Amino acid sequence: MEFKQQELITMGRIGRLYGIKGWVKLISYTNPQDNILDFRHLFARIGGQWQAIEMDQGKIHGNGLIAHFVGFDDPDEVKNLTGVELAVPIDELPALGSEDFYWHELIGMRVVTESGQYLGIVSKLLETGANDVLVVQAVEGSVDGRERLIPYLFDRIVKRVSREERCITVDWDADYLA
Repeated sequence: MEFKQQELITMGRIGRLYGIKGWVKLISYTNPQDNILDFRHLFARIGGQWQAIEMDQGKIHGNGLIAHFVGFDDPDEVKNLTGVELAVPIDELPALGSEDFYWHELIGMRVVTESGQYLGIVSKLLETGANDVLVVQAVEGSVDGRERLIPYLFDRIVKRVSREERCITVDWDADYLA
């Protein structure tokens, strides 16, 4: 079964071979990293096409993760999976509360100040340790054509996020670039 990229969300990728029984290192993009283990039925981008793949075993191992996939028991077969992206359909992600958002939902949203100045769109998010940061890319019609890094601090700086309007309202001075 083939899916369009926008219907899937990348959760991680397959790392190098681990052992001789088809196990692999698993690089997770989820937070916490072991959340990827909650998804047994994944899609792997093999040869440029998304293909169904099933993780029959997975576990925390040291500071990382290891996993085994159905039908990949031989180390020679598994070598072909090295570096392959793993994804799940977006609609299989757990539902979040009204004030919680997945990063992929925020990317592409318009960012405006409380006074109505248009700053641009969210091009990506950064994880800094202290708090996440919105990278706001200036686009046509934005206030001054400069990229901004805005801390994602809900209620303090981020005042409102509207999924319906695809807009984030921030308490941020357009002159402050951070």
